[in-house]
Amino acid sequence: MAATLKDVAARAGVSVATASRAFQRPDMVGARSLERVRRAADEVGYIPNSAARALISGRRGVYGVVVPDLENPFFPAVLKGAQARAHHHGVQLLLADAEESPEGEWNLVRTLAGQVDGVILCSSRMGEDALLEAASLTRVTLVNRVRSGLSGVFADPVPGVPDAVRHLHRMGHRRVGYVGGPATSHSDSARRTALDEICQEIGVELLDVGHFEPGVEGGRRGAEELLLTDATAAIVYNDLMALALVDRLKGFGVSVPEDLSVVGWDDISFASLLTPGLSTVQVPRYDMGAMAVDLLVAAEAADGEDPRSRVEGRVVGLPTQFVPRASTARLARNG
Repeated sequence: MAATLKDVAARAGVSVATASRAFQRPDMVGARSLERVRRAADEVGYIPNSAARALISGRRGVYGVVVPDLENPFFPAVLKGAQARAHHHGVQLLLADAEESPEGEWNLVRTLAGQVDGVILCSSRMGEDALLEAASLTRVTLVNRVRSGLSGVFADPVPGVPDAVRHLHRMGHRRVGYVGGPATSHSDSARRTALDEICQEIGVELLDVGHFEPGVEGGRRGAEELLLTDATAAIVYNDLMALALVDRLKGFGVSVPEDLSVVGWDDISFASLLTPGLSTVQVPRYDMGAMAVDLLVAAEAADGEDPRSRVEGRVVGLPTQFVPRASTARLARNG
């Protein structure tokens, strides 16, 4: 015979009402009681009926998560953080891949809106107006993107970017190229601002190599454009691009770091495994995913059942950290 909510309540030593709230509105239950109820549910084998819960509470207990490209190594840690926090809050996640298409992303939001209590958009490729339109359909929280009026979490370039430039400056580099990401990327814009400020402050010439797609091909093209400058070091939009850039430079007979130092961004798992290990700006990707779920839960508590009544979104910037490795070295020639 299947376990009931009454069985869970008896095992946890709480009222049936408290046990019910633990599954329907976990934000309304104290941390200790919530843990007891969840442990009791596991022990007696209770599985909440999500359809019945939705009818009673108006909530589905499910959030959608849309990423632009599941093959991009930036996102697994974000998703792990989101999944862990979703479990903590007693909700489930529904994952979708937009395949780097703003139109595909919009269609996914429109499809998911009637099935979920909110959507997390990771590194959204949609335009500003489209984001607000999406938020009119369901609650929206952004990861790695900022839009006025919407909640979100992003990686603050400070102190990671300034520390990376100071490191290159100490190594004797005075001309640093920036191999950027898409022109529409908020992250790229924020990084350029941080780079401009620190380079002006310490006397480093910042060379704009251009905007490139945020993948392997973008890194290869960035390497070719970088060689047209007289930069002695480069900071690259993400690690995937940086690794492709290093590989392409080798094909041109340019050695890293002997001829040119390279710094990435993200600190994906491959960054420390290859030779030379990639110096990079470490992004708290797991924490970003967890925070995104927290922001959606908070939005639900604040605006009730109607996403159109949402309050002004809360935006959280998490600090980054520079991690020096073997891809950066002291300038060996007259810079």
